Amino acid sequence: MSRLREFKLPDLGEGLTEGEILQWLVAVGDDVTLNQPIVEVETAKAAVEVPSPFAGVVTQLHAEAGQVVDVGAVLITFDTDPGAGPLDLVPTPEEPKAEGALIGETGANGRTATLVGYGPKSGPATRRARTDSPAPVVGEQPPPPPATAARVSAAAVGQAAAQTMGAVAVLAKPPVRKLAKELGVDLTTLRGTGTGGIITRADVEAAGSLAPQAIPSWEPGSREYRIPVKGVRKMTAQAMVGSAFTAPHVTEFITVDVTPTMELVQRLRALPEFAEVKVTPLLLVAKALLLAVKRNPEINSTFTESDIVVKEYVNLGIAAATPRGLLVPNIKDADRMSLVELARALQELVATARDGKTPPADMQHGTITITNVGTFGVDSGTPIINPGESAILCFGAVRPTPWVHEGSIAIRQVTQLALSFDHRNVDGALGSQFLADIARVLADPATALAWG
Repeated sequence: MSRLREFKLPDLGEGLTEGEILQWLVAVGDDVTLNQPIVEVETAKAAVEVPSPFAGVVTQLHAEAGQVVDVGAVLITFDTDPGAGPLDLVPTPEEPKAEGALIGETGANGRTATLVGYGPKSGPATRRARTDSPAPVVGEQPPPPPATAARVSAAAVGQAAAQTMGAVAVLAKPPVRKLAKELGVDLTTLRGTGTGGIITRADVEAAGSLAPQAIPSWEPGSREYRIPVKGVRKMTAQAMVGSAFTAPHVTEFITVDVTPTMELVQRLRALPEFAEVKVTPLLLVAKALLLAVKRNPEINSTFTESDIVVKEYVNLGIAAATPRGLLVPNIKDADRMSLVELARALQELVATARDGKTPPADMQHGTITITNVGTFGVDSGTPIINPGESAILCFGAVRPTPWVHEGSIAIRQVTQLALSFDHRNVDGALGSQFLADIARVLADPATALAWG
């Protein structure tokens, strides 16, 4: 007997309530294997590929790309025994969570926490009792009278579902899909010019420039259009408001001659140890911050109503501007890394963030953050502390500047650093000393040998 199984959107981490369908990785009629990625979903924390809990043929997609779906809503229906007879919907038993465990951890009951609805079932599978007049499945045409009834194939159901949903396979990366939504471009109407027919950013921009009136929230005559606040942008807005109005921020500034640091960057790039990694000024700013944390450990802390939690590890957050908005993934135990290891970790972190593939775990449990506004040619700013942390360093643009050097005016490479800190647990002396220590290392990298 053929069996239809529904798969619902799981909780993709830490109590999330909804997700946006970025793209389907399968289409109606496709054969799917167990754990094959079937859909890419954007939550408030990350874009993730969701694997299939079943093997079988896709008979229906219950949501379209761009649609926001609640956790627990049906995403997709499979025929797990195609060609075996009439299609009967079998309820999917709920997957018990590992009590008290995060995803990937083992709880007290011995089960490993997985995405809701995933993993081995705790009991035997249930079979739906056959009836003479089975109820029609959602998206399926009612069965014909018994006298003329014919076997309904999975392909027939798939065809009906495709007609119902208007499902069309579209090859485009998440940033391109995001741009298409902002410009109101229907990707299904485009022919991709990229490799293998993939739709490129240029394809979308060309289509968008021809039809601005197609923007869904474009208001004729107003010269305005609206971008929905959701996903990462919504989470970022909530977190920044919470931080700004909870932690009393103090921001201090220091201007530094970083000519020796910029010269060191060039020397490191020539070393064989750094041949396969990217060496940037941000790498040495990160190293200077880690050394300053070692000398001022209470800066690396969290304030609570009952105590101040000082961390003996540094999960270094790097604020990254991505097509999905501002993300702050962090490098776990950055203080234990060599300079080469730190360079590699920074490179991978930035690349993953820009591709929209940062997993939720990489954005949790940060302890202190750097934001690099210098990449935009900005000199400085007053950054807002990442929630749960006590300080954030802003690294500005490095510019050739007239500077007094060894008693004479010379053109030097100069930057400005800004440090925002939580004045509930970081007083002015601690914040000032921490910022001065970072500046001292960047002004004279040899200091790192004395402190390291």
